[in-house]
Amino acid sequence: MSIKIRQANIEDMPSVLEIVNYEILNTTAIWDYDVRTLAQQEAILKEKTEKNFPFLVAEKEGKIIGFGTYGPFRHKIGYRFTVEHSVYVHKDHHGNGAGSILLKELIEIAKTQNLHTMIGVIDSENLGSIAFHKKLGFKEVGHIKETGFKFDRWLDSVFVQILL
Repeated sequence: MSIKIRQANIEDMPSVLEIVNYEILNTTAIWDYDVRTLAQQEAILKEKTEKNFPFLVAEKEGKIIGFGTYGPFRHKIGYRFTVEHSVYVHKDHHGNGAGSILLKELIEIAKTQNLHTMIGVIDSENLGSIAFHKKLGFKEVGHIKETGFKFDRWLDSVFVQILL
């Protein structure tokens, strides 16, 4: 069965929260320490919607298997044409194309919003994510040492970028 991409709604947030909280607790893909609450996740959706940023979900057989969104890269006016994206796929659905479909759709939406560039910030040890982004046309443009701390160790950030 095919993967359907659509704008997220409030009813999707428990499924999104499951994906987010797994990543927080088990990986260095999200550098938060504490799990999010449903109210916090709903507030993120509300803020993205109010600011006209997409918040997409990937659905397969009626189940949310991934999500993607973007928002400001930095908050100064000069960065208004640059966004930073996030794409996450449920651990049981890696490798089925959902991440690629989500990111390609985010790129297309960004183009229609007349944005200029999209940035991704990735844990340097997440070689799969770095390769995934390169496959979709992103270039590695920076490596900053010891910018994060999680699971009792320092983590490096890799910046990837695509010009839209």
